[in-house]
Amino acid sequence: MTPNAISSSPLALISVSDKTGLIDFARKLTAYGFALLSTGGTARALRDAGLGVEDVAEFTGFPEMLDGRVKTLHPKIHAGLLARRDDPDHQRQMERHGLRAIDLLVVNLYPFEATAARPGASFEELIENIDIGGPTLVRAAAKNFTGVGVITSPSDYEEVARELESTRQLSLATRWELARRSFDRIAAYDAAIAATLARVQLQGEVWHYTPAGREGEFPESLALRYRKLSSLRYGENPHQRAALYGDPQDPSGLVWGRCLQGKELSYNNWVDLDACWALAGEFEAPAAAIIKHTNPAGCATADTLEEAWRRALACDPVSAFGSVVGINRKLDADTAREISKLFVECIAAPGYDAEALHILSAKKQLRLVEVPAPAPSRPATAAWRLKTVPGGVLAQDDDRASLDPAQLKVVTKRAPTAEEMASLEFGWKVAKHVKSNAIVLTRGTQTVGVGAGQMSRVDSVRLAVMKAQSPVQGTVLASDAFFPFPDGVEEAARNGVTAVMQPGGSVRDAEVIAACDQHGLAMVFTGFRHFRH
Repeated sequence: MTPNAISSSPLALISVSDKTGLIDFARKLTAYGFALLSTGGTARALRDAGLGVEDVAEFTGFPEMLDGRVKTLHPKIHAGLLARRDDPDHQRQMERHGLRAIDLLVVNLYPFEATAARPGASFEELIENIDIGGPTLVRAAAKNFTGVGVITSPSDYEEVARELESTRQLSLATRWELARRSFDRIAAYDAAIAATLARVQLQGEVWHYTPAGREGEFPESLALRYRKLSSLRYGENPHQRAALYGDPQDPSGLVWGRCLQGKELSYNNWVDLDACWALAGEFEAPAAAIIKHTNPAGCATADTLEEAWRRALACDPVSAFGSVVGINRKLDADTAREISKLFVECIAAPGYDAEALHILSAKKQLRLVEVPAPAPSRPATAAWRLKTVPGGVLAQDDDRASLDPAQLKVVTKRAPTAEEMASLEFGWKVAKHVKSNAIVLTRGTQTVGVGAGQMSRVDSVRLAVMKAQSPVQGTVLASDAFFPFPDGVEEAARNGVTAVMQPGGSVRDAEVIAACDQHGLAMVFTGFRHFRH
């Protein structure tokens, strides 16, 4: 830091909403020779801690006004931040007007993101939590990083204090890094505001904010900001780089889960965890989902987690080796004991019993992820799925469509039995999470065979039959999209399938229905499909 001509003491302007670590850091600044300048609640906190501080209103000669909306927006403040130390003309102007340089800015912004994520937040609260003075100060200080240090997060206090303790000034490299972080913080803040206000609609003269999801059209400009959480060892393959980013507005998201044991999660682990957690979350009853390369290798519900795991594993125990597992309940000891008999890469669950953790601790390489419980309020992009393409991004709503019994249409002479219908509904939920063309054979609430990602639907039927580890006779079949030809249901009938659920909508629906009637199959149309590419 370079002291200015008017005062021999460097000056720090502090104005923070998050006061974590503030007092300890401010004490260190005074010990290193800084004079403190502050506003409102921050100044009171510093005085209550016994620290000497000058109010911004005294410094500028102009009182805070408009309920605190105007306090640091003043030439004496911004000249102190923006004056170049190496420009003689700037220094002469500062002296002529009796201005003082500000050497360190400590600002964190109004908690807009936290307000937007809070259930019940009103539109008025959102608007009042849009910081104006803070970002303006930060931009000014960061622009003039050659002479000013700027801190926007309590996480930077220790690093800055350590350097000031040894040198009494911040190096140019440190000021540059702090400036870069500050511009990134401002960009993220603005993006959060833009994304949140995209959920606000004017109805008459009343503004409506919908924190639980986004309504209306996609925005003309898609503002996305994610914070880097970690570098990953590599991507899908060792020659690809990868990193994990988190959305600070979605604290319920999978990426904020805690890894309780095991080595670092890989890119592929995260992709499969997404798949298994989404599938397990489809069910109210205790459920286990076994995922291999994003496709279900087995899924089941039961009265207990242990039984759900046993039934899911029975579908395809060979493919389950090295899988990723999703559990929709706190993992208990009995289930943990059964899972530990098989090599799996990761388990995602909303919690773990102490005994279950003890049992699984013997598997040193097994990653255990405790996933946050779903929050009642989700940000705008939480309901979207994004995919990058060269030069841009594709955005779509997340597939949250569920069966409406009133919309189901029995199209064959025979209607499904109650037992068949329950199994069809279970299979339809699983098919939603299988790569298209998707065929899922089920018995009760247990997968028996899964045909995924084939180029023709009839081949997916054959694959599901081939993968089945138990007799297919008496199973039912769910297809994520319509059968374009009768061959798929004919193949299913030859292997003993008794009922089919599919969207319908093919130009050959009549032929497909006739094939079902010929073989005595019941068929139900859902009226919508579940493509997953």
